[in-house]
Amino acid sequence: MAQPSKNIYIEESSVTPVGNQAVEYVERKGVGHPDSLIDGICERASLELSKYYLDEIGSVLHHNVDKGLIVGGSSRVTFGKGVITKPIEVIIAGRATDEFNGVMVPVEDIALKAAHDYLKEHTRFLDLESEVMMQAKILHGSSDLNQIFRRSSEVPLANDTSFGIGFAPLTETERLTLEVERFLNGKEYKNKMPAVGEDVKVMGVRENDKITLTIAIAFVAKFINSIEEYVHTKELITKDVKGFAAKITKKELEVIIDNGDSPDKLEVYLTKSGLSCESGDDGSVGRGNRINGLITPFRHMSLEAAAGKNPINHVGKIYNVLAMEVADDIVKLYPQIKDCNVSVVSQIGRSIADPRNLSIRVILAKGEKLEPIKSKIFAVAEETLSNIRFLTNDIVAGKYAMF
Repeated sequence: MAQPSKNIYIEESSVTPVGNQAVEYVERKGVGHPDSLIDGICERASLELSKYYLDEIGSVLHHNVDKGLIVGGSSRVTFGKGVITKPIEVIIAGRATDEFNGVMVPVEDIALKAAHDYLKEHTRFLDLESEVMMQAKILHGSSDLNQIFRRSSEVPLANDTSFGIGFAPLTETERLTLEVERFLNGKEYKNKMPAVGEDVKVMGVRENDKITLTIAIAFVAKFINSIEEYVHTKELITKDVKGFAAKITKKELEVIIDNGDSPDKLEVYLTKSGLSCESGDDGSVGRGNRINGLITPFRHMSLEAAAGKNPINHVGKIYNVLAMEVADDIVKLYPQIKDCNVSVVSQIGRSIADPRNLSIRVILAKGEKLEPIKSKIFAVAEETLSNIRFLTNDIVAGKYAMF
């Protein structure tokens, strides 16, 4: 195993933690949002390609299927019923190795099946045969990136010059925003309230000690037969969200669902499928949540689209996971650290265990000093880099969410 880099920098930050600042914004695009759907589809395609390569060839070959698009369709919906009049289009694009030592790899077939299976698992009311069109445009990878991929038999070499960002712990507003979407899209709540579609988006705004959750929910028309029932359903969900949120925060909470509705004009958010992409809303890989499941403009963030990138040497994926893991380990091990931000940058062709730089910035509790734990923090980062192959194996196994 190659020795990890010593390019690890640790410093104390004097910035006020986000959770203690006067204002904070946090967004979560739910599993049925078109940006999340295409992230999930492309990530599933990468994982299925990786499994095929392992089973048939013995190792994961170079691929990046991280260019995907959902083109919204058209629908006609009213209370009690709806119909999709123009299919939703799913396009998966990228590069992948389709032949190795005489073994042919059905790349596009694997990607299309992955897309079909993912949509089947994560949507309830979408007819995949008549309401969705899928196509794959995956070509052979560039020769230079393929050569970099194969050049090291021990620790992979980075196939890009890129950076990853991670932070811990989540603020109360961040946890609330994340968990409310998971609650609304959880199996238990879907059984209780089937009218709640999969396309749920939560925007959390904290102003001092008040949090406002503005929630967009694509309601499923067949479960709502009148405007009165629609309004009543929103009231019930609002009550449920407040009850759930009380387990996470004691701050003053306002919950607003589908603020764009105009019930007096019968203009409400109804869909046939529970998805906004049935009627014009499009999706693109990398436009949604970061790998921690959130969009956090008050934090450092990478704009890298992690979903669909190969899990072996694409640092645009691996380093975001690594940074998150290092930050999380540090705050769990050392409770005197109230906030930890980790940034790590690669150089193309350099060992992924030897980044160009790894920066750790910590905010300490009042009265605490960095020096007594600095070497221990260094050791956490160094050990994670030393074990980076275990991290990539876990990514291949699908143990990390990418959005």
